[in-house]
Amino acid sequence: METTDKNADNPDLIAGIGNALVDILTHETDDFLKRTVAVKGGMTYVGSEEIDKTLSRSTNKPTIVPGGSVCNTIVGVSKLGGAARFVGQCGKGRLGNFFKSDLMRQHVEPSLFYSDDPTGRVLSIITPDAQRSMMTYLGAASQMDPAKIDKDCFKGAAIVYVEGYLLFNPELIRAALKAARAVGAKIALDLASFNVVEESKPLLDEIVTDYVDILIANEDEAMAFTGYAGESDALRALAELAEIAVLKVGKRGSYIYRSGKEIRIHPTGNGDIVDTTGAGDLWASGFLYGLVNGLTLETCGQLGSACGYEVCRVIGANIPDDGWARIKRILAP
Repeated sequence: METTDKNADNPDLIAGIGNALVDILTHETDDFLKRTVAVKGGMTYVGSEEIDKTLSRSTNKPTIVPGGSVCNTIVGVSKLGGAARFVGQCGKGRLGNFFKSDLMRQHVEPSLFYSDDPTGRVLSIITPDAQRSMMTYLGAASQMDPAKIDKDCFKGAAIVYVEGYLLFNPELIRAALKAARAVGAKIALDLASFNVVEESKPLLDEIVTDYVDILIANEDEAMAFTGYAGESDALRALAELAEIAVLKVGKRGSYIYRSGKEIRIHPTGNGDIVDTTGAGDLWASGFLYGLVNGLTLETCGQLGSACGYEVCRVIGANIPDDGWARIKRILAP
């Protein structure tokens, strides 16, 4: 593992573990999407050749950026001024070097393992309704060895944020959770995607009960996990399992539940939405940053909402500087 360990003694450090991936973003029609193996609004695992075949049919030039769900969140934490570390595995080639250098450019501490397999890729097809449908080739990320995940990965972390997509690698997610608990960190888990929840329900039941302190889900994920479609019922079902439960309800905002108290967070902004890629990831950036800095739950939720809104105003998961300036007004005294 290659790490700079520069944030190890920072009491506000947020460490994330997830798939190190490069995002490929392209705008296409719903008809184009129907001719692919992608599930609208969901995520489908594919081989690298399937991504290449789909791209060969596209008439638009794609945007290529470093990505992966938890990586997006951790970069957002850094942009807010927080101490941030990303744990993952990429390939040794050009894309792997690109991934690491971009983390460092954005002041995220890279804690990376390397594989002879190529760095993973995600093709996000963005339709006119701003929905993104993902085709994922994990590549090197799928080869991360659970035996290498130990306390050093999360040394000094106040919160360890675990990517829900790791549910497809049960031994890896168990190793990450045990290592996070060993350093005394709070553990946050995002449920990733409704189809991830559906395919991993028994494992999810086990790990949430045993390890998770902060549980984050959107409506579809909460329905798949709890069986409840109503906002209040779904939120309370999540809250029975974790110290803090979050239910994101898209344009209607979000809900937070802790210690018997339900908090409604109203949506931020009313501008045009061009791409929902990274909306949940950046919501988590603001919320988790607020938690480690001792902000009220209301302010944490407002910060998350602002981050989620700003990333929907651009293509991809990278908020520009003017967007971060607007977000940070929430933090102004």
